Amino acid sequence: MHLTGYVGLLFSLLAFLFLAGFSGFAAWSRRKEALNVIERGQFIAACGVIFSTLILLVALTSRDYSFRYVYNNVDNALSFVYTLTALWGGREGSLLCWELIIAISGMIFVATPGYKSLGSDTKLYFWTFFLTVQGFFLLLLTGWSNPFIEIIPAPGDGRGLNPLLRNPGMIFHPPLLFMGFALYTIPACAALASSIASEKKSWIKVVRNWNILSWVFLTAGIILGGWWSYMELGWGGYWAWDPVENASLIPWFAGTAVLHTAIIESRRNALQRTNVFLMSLTFILCIFSTYLTRSGVIDSLHTFGESGVAQPLFWAMVFFLVLTLMVVFLSERPTHRSLSDFVSRQGMLVIAAWFLLALGMVVALGTMWPVISRLWTSSPMGLDAHFYNRVCLPFMGLLVLIFCFCPWLGWKGGVRNMKGLGAVGAVLVIAFAGFYLSGMTNVLAALTAAASVAAIAGIILLFFLYPTMRSSRHSWGAYGVHLGLVLMALGVAFSGPYKTEREVVLAQGESMEIGEFTVTYAGLHEDRNVGDILARATATLVVSRDGREVGMLKPDKRIYKNFTNQQFAEASILPSFGDELYATLLGLTEDDKASFKISVNPLVNWIWIGGTIMCLLGFLLLRRLPRPGEVR
Repeated sequence: MHLTGYVGLLFSLLAFLFLAGFSGFAAWSRRKEALNVIERGQFIAACGVIFSTLILLVALTSRDYSFRYVYNNVDNALSFVYTLTALWGGREGSLLCWELIIAISGMIFVATPGYKSLGSDTKLYFWTFFLTVQGFFLLLLTGWSNPFIEIIPAPGDGRGLNPLLRNPGMIFHPPLLFMGFALYTIPACAALASSIASEKKSWIKVVRNWNILSWVFLTAGIILGGWWSYMELGWGGYWAWDPVENASLIPWFAGTAVLHTAIIESRRNALQRTNVFLMSLTFILCIFSTYLTRSGVIDSLHTFGESGVAQPLFWAMVFFLVLTLMVVFLSERPTHRSLSDFVSRQGMLVIAAWFLLALGMVVALGTMWPVISRLWTSSPMGLDAHFYNRVCLPFMGLLVLIFCFCPWLGWKGGVRNMKGLGAVGAVLVIAFAGFYLSGMTNVLAALTAAASVAAIAGIILLFFLYPTMRSSRHSWGAYGVHLGLVLMALGVAFSGPYKTEREVVLAQGESMEIGEFTVTYAGLHEDRNVGDILARATATLVVSRDGREVGMLKPDKRIYKNFTNQQFAEASILPSFGDELYATLLGLTEDDKASFKISVNPLVNWIWIGGTIMCLLGFLLLRRLPRPGEVR
């Protein structure tokens, strides 16, 4: 089975590389009849990837420890659900999942009306790039990250999945991220191909749905990752500016920027070259994200470590960047159309895109700072969360502020509704004054919170003043996504600077005060050999407010089988739309006391609510493309 799985990947590698070369030759010599062979060939080669993935999945579920990958990520006590998630829990499996999604997306794209509407030259160039990308990933999988290495003799039990990964977040967070990364391959390759072939049909419209789906899945993956970090002790809350967290955020900034500039190209036929560059840059940054997590160049709580793929990934980024620049600057010059003033809706879109790119640049430089600083010091230092908060939060606040006013500006300039603009401005001023006078003295946080409130008021007012928006699926989608974003900004503005946290040691029956809450340590329960848990100690904390009991917290510490040299803590939460109570059990003392870290996180749940709204309503932006010859 090991050899069979490996041969499946090797077959796909050779097939993709041959087809990529054949596509390039056919595009060069304009042999459009070659498309039939290429489309069928990529389908068969993709089946090789699917076949090999199924073999690895069977090996995982049957706990075949003769596979080194299975041994490293599964053990006999691991539950079935987490055994399945081990497919993307390890270094090699996650890369295989990424390639699998690219392969399947290619099989789907070829059947879509968008693909069929493209010219044959564009299709041939598209396959040249798309198949090359797949060949590259399969080169990694058959070389440096082979998931089919055999262990002889096979062990009787595996080392098991890291306990920190045994979380519901593991079921959804990694595959959603990989879907976002992988799906960006389609629009990036289509953008480059259309530019080279001087495609008459707008690639922006052809791959619009793919672009949106990539963004939605990447957003969902990032938000779930933040929720997971919030739930796990030691990962620093919902966003700790950990290099691996940043790795997924950097392409998100570029992908979000291109969503905004694409609107201008669709409506004004401008920024064509910019959009090709940004679309390709987003894909390159997805590879950069993989480079950060697998090269070992940075330290993080949850990198995959050095795996030998650093150099191939680095040279892949260089190759695609050079290719992109050549395509952008050497392809046929598009029709130039000037932009309107910055005080217009399209001007605001450009400014928002620049802010997003600036944020991406800041986060990338901050993340790579330990590597960059090696140029002049032998003791490179990483940048902590304070740097990112100082630099990024003002940009984020300004982005929310732009959204407050942008909908009230005319597309080409001027104000389209002065009363609406004035009303939103009034809400902004009143909200800021209200927050500040009520004790929110952090001006940046107060401004961001006030801008969020004004933006929400503006969205409601828009749907009230313009009845056509109420029946427009696109309006619900576009403004719904922005509503989710401002709710997230509201949650961050409160939960970041106004979090209250205390560490205490309590004997049974003792209480402590935090915020408006009284927390009493009621007792400790211990149990052993529960599933894959060797030992567990669970504390009970009774929470009351104004003398009335409002709930209980039950944080615990665990020792897992196969990980007996390390203790793992599970946080307990008393959820609320306002002040949420969060507790972790730090340790036990010999005199039967227990130490806790307890915090009050105001409005933190609005981050998850806003993120969920962003992702779900983002699907409303999808449009059905007309089939070739169909009149709409």
